[in-house]
Amino acid sequence: MPLPEGPGAAAARPASQQGRAAPRRRAYAARPTLPGSPCGPPEVTSGRVRAAREQCVVPCRAVPCVALAVCGACGAAMADSTQNGPMQGGAGGGAVQFLMANKLDTAMWISRLFTVYCSALFVLPLLGLHEAASFYQRALLANALTSALRLHQRLPHFQLSRAFLAQALLEDSCHYLLYSLIFVNSYPVTMSIFPVLLFSLLHAATYTKKVLDARSSNSLPFLRNLLEKLNANQQNILKFIACNEIFLMPATVFMLFSGQGSLLQPFIYYRFLTLRYSSRRNPYCRTLFTELRIVVEHLIMKPSCPVFVRRLCLSSISFISRLAPTVA
Repeated sequence: MPLPEGPGAAAARPASQQGRAAPRRRAYAARPTLPGSPCGPPEVTSGRVRAAREQCVVPCRAVPCVALAVCGACGAAMADSTQNGPMQGGAGGGAVQFLMANKLDTAMWISRLFTVYCSALFVLPLLGLHEAASFYQRALLANALTSALRLHQRLPHFQLSRAFLAQALLEDSCHYLLYSLIFVNSYPVTMSIFPVLLFSLLHAATYTKKVLDARSSNSLPFLRNLLEKLNANQQNILKFIACNEIFLMPATVFMLFSGQGSLLQPFIYYRFLTLRYSSRRNPYCRTLFTELRIVVEHLIMKPSCPVFVRRLCLSSISFISRLAPTVA
């Protein structure tokens, strides 16, 4: 007949069974248990521990635990899930670390994005024509800031000397710093904002791809495809920028005679155009001048072209060729 279980059950058991159970009770009492341990006695089990038991992947029947983190089989499963957590959230952390490690490039990236934003609101005046004029100035000022930062990155040690100025004038960033100062206080011209917009867009796209690579190799595939398409059309965009730079020269002369430009603006812009023509890193201005000359000469040599138009075009080509700087 089975013995009843209750307060007097221990007294009703045989002495041999009591002797075998006593060491187990002493070992259970001597075992170090913490309130957070799912293998602890029922009286120290809290709601947090019960939740941990429910989340446990493997039933906790292994070695008695000293703490929650070393709970035999379930502790190993919890450790794996804990280690996998930072791995899933580490993609954004890698991008943040990349941005913090390249602070100057990040500052130029932000200023270029702001330039694209202001230029787009000038070209598409969604907030009104009065606000569009202010966005025109903001875009040129942001481009001037970007160019100054880039010039500082290329030539970090400033010197007040003629040699340093000559070296600075060879940099494309110095060219567009001068470009922004030419047009920032002038009458807003849509043609003058396109080089600023497109250059900022190209450079911002290049750095955005680096940020995405630092975040994850497969992150944001739609944005990556857009950046790849923009990069595929980079040569056409640079030719369009060079075309804008060239035709802004007669536009400044026209603005002078229409009363919307200053007297010095055409002369300063001519200096900018000569710097772009002799640029070492961007030959598209020279290339487009050559292509335009070839196209014009081909058109005026046709028999249907009037003689006075042919003479006028040949004289203009000769005059512009004399004004072109010598390229080493």
